[in-house]
Amino acid sequence: MADITEFQVRKDKLDETRRVQHDKPTIGDGQILAKVDRFAITANNVTYGVVGERIGYWKFFPVTDEGWGVIPVWGFADVEASNHPEISVGERLYGYWPMASHLVITPGKVSAKRLADDAPHRRELPPVYNSYARVSNEPGYDGETDNDRMVLMPLYATSFCIYDFLKDNDWFAAKRVIVGSASSKTAIGTAYAIKSDAAPPTLVGLTSARNRDAVERLGLYDEVVVYEDIEKLSSDVATIIIDMSGDGGVLGRLHKLLGDNMKYTSNVGVTHFTANEMSPDFIRDRSAMFFAPGHIQKRTKDWGPGEFEKRAHIFWRDAALKSRSWLTIQEAHGFDAVEHAWRDVYTGKTPAEAAWAVGF
Repeated sequence: MADITEFQVRKDKLDETRRVQHDKPTIGDGQILAKVDRFAITANNVTYGVVGERIGYWKFFPVTDEGWGVIPVWGFADVEASNHPEISVGERLYGYWPMASHLVITPGKVSAKRLADDAPHRRELPPVYNSYARVSNEPGYDGETDNDRMVLMPLYATSFCIYDFLKDNDWFAAKRVIVGSASSKTAIGTAYAIKSDAAPPTLVGLTSARNRDAVERLGLYDEVVVYEDIEKLSSDVATIIIDMSGDGGVLGRLHKLLGDNMKYTSNVGVTHFTANEMSPDFIRDRSAMFFAPGHIQKRTKDWGPGEFEKRAHIFWRDAALKSRSWLTIQEAHGFDAVEHAWRDVYTGKTPAEAAWAVGF
């Protein structure tokens, strides 16, 4: 029986999946073999697949069959074998993994806190995705928080980036922020960040009728509006839209309603991929896809090495503790469990207040 298992999806049809198995590779000098322990599956991973060709997510863990790919995930792994003098067998790592049982890493830069994969195919990819935290060396590391970290840290890091980007641009002279898919975890994290500001704009959560009560219970939004009532929103307030779903119909309605008062739309996610075609009312010249790694690179230049990570970690830690009041993380193991979790998230069946932590 093969030693390595991969969960692959069709790039052009993400609900078509397959199990691919390989013999365990022989690692070279300076390399390590990490055994993936568990990882989170959220709507964030669906976005990775939907925009995989456009942004390059398929390049991280390439496969030989070009029609198929491996979705990247955030999670934990343990070093199973090491030919690197500074990295020991048994060490635990947090970072960006394939939906697979193992990954060969070629460490480049190594410090006490982190290591970076310097595999040739990853060198031109965003550094934030190539960096692995050496959690075994973290003071006070507590494995009990692993699920919180792998589910929420990637999402809330994006949330912090969105907030910081808008703040850095003086809120685009807007007085109101409308957050679409307000029940999504990245939206909730963004709301946590905005509400923590000393002088936040008015925050409106846009959600479905079935999620309205849950969103209102969060107590984060000044107003909660369902999609059917978009046209009841005031049109005379300068507004930023944070779009988590990529639903072209919803964005078109908002842009038509607001007109010149639509100051900026930040397109963050593409979970409503079946409604991704933008309507004629969509205002392209004041809209842009938000790419968190690009903002992190900017802040690294602005603030110096390590400062963004420090600030984002403080925010994540605080927001994660708050999230325990509403978030349930479901654990499951085995290939069938991974497949079930992927389909559950991909088809939108995972409740907004739930998340998956799975492994092979």
